[in-house]
Amino acid sequence: MNPVDPQHSAAAIPDDTEVDLAAEYQSSQIQDVLDTLDRELIGLKPVKTRIREIAALLLVDRVRERLDLSSETPTLHMSFTGNPGTGKTTVAMRMGEIFKRLDYVREGHLVTVTRDDLVGEYIGHTAPKTKEVIRKAMGGVLFIDEAYYLYKPENERDYGAEAIEILLQIMENNRDDLVVILAGYKDKMDRFFTSNPGMRSRVAHHIDFPDYDTGELLAIARLMLAQQNYRFSADGEKAFVSYIEHRMRLEHFANARSIRNALDRARLRQANRLFAGTGRSLTRVDLMTIEAEDILASRVFVEGRRDVEAPG
Repeated sequence: MNPVDPQHSAAAIPDDTEVDLAAEYQSSQIQDVLDTLDRELIGLKPVKTRIREIAALLLVDRVRERLDLSSETPTLHMSFTGNPGTGKTTVAMRMGEIFKRLDYVREGHLVTVTRDDLVGEYIGHTAPKTKEVIRKAMGGVLFIDEAYYLYKPENERDYGAEAIEILLQIMENNRDDLVVILAGYKDKMDRFFTSNPGMRSRVAHHIDFPDYDTGELLAIARLMLAQQNYRFSADGEKAFVSYIEHRMRLEHFANARSIRNALDRARLRQANRLFAGTGRSLTRVDLMTIEAEDILASRVFVEGRRDVEAPG
């Protein structure tokens, strides 16, 4: 999107030129992406509202450009903050699709990285690593998880600052074909931006992802099971609600990620329960159903012990 001459614009396009935004919206097929996001992610109403607002802004901006009203490419770099398992990566993927459908990037693909993918271990190693990642992400979205680990002021020999400088340059000079999304815990991201004002100035959209409540986590569990042709029995569902309430109070709880891990273990227990009872024939319902005993065997319910799962 290039600067335009106001006098040329006024002469070329009459001020009363009309545009049908509804038709533009339909032809962009943005709604398909938003509907997919609604199916994929339970809850997150404030996040979804913000995504719709950004999509509307970009759609209007595209129409303004067609009428010679836009002056430059909008800044689309973002910060996603929140605890693990709240849907940040999924939303980043769908944002890439929206950007592509509105012609803000060429491909719309998502490249997900962490500090290890960008920062080298010796002099001269960081620049080529960072530039190679950027090359792969160009035309789409670069999602940097736990971005605050790029900055380690306590270590004078750390090369993260070099990666940040390269990113800053690319974010400014190539914003018409690359969107960078920085993600991580809110408090750590706040400190990161305070320490890196150049990065803060390049990030236009800050979106906070709230934790899920018990009802939303249960809905997520039902969705995950249905996708694999499983379901809870009535007692199994009650047991899982109890599991959620217990698990949320323990350390390393990771929202939907913890739910997925719990269901994987429940399926394992169900398989062993069915195998142990091979003296009888099994029905399709037997093979689909997660019972209360498959949930209540979790270590979450054993006093003094905690369900073991990887932090994050």
